[in-house]
Amino acid sequence: MIPWKRDEIAGRQRQGSRGGRPLGFDAVAYKGRNVVERSFALAKRRRGVATRYDKLSLTRRSAIVLAACFTWTKI
Repeated sequence: MIPWKRDEIAGRQRQGSRGGRPLGFDAVAYKGRNVVERSFALAKRRRGVATRYDKLSLTRRSAIVLAACFTWTKI
């Protein structure tokens, strides 16, 4: 979940119970989501993984693992 802007929080508090979504923010869940999204972005740098040319799930998984290995060795 993306953190709320200050003016958005104030606007929802002014509306009271009609304010819509709750103002909760889970920092731990946000950090975990960020890690997952960045991992997918790194995997998509590889053209075969990003364009999904693989037809078999085994081949696709192998391409993802290989891309992860290349990424890991560069870090």
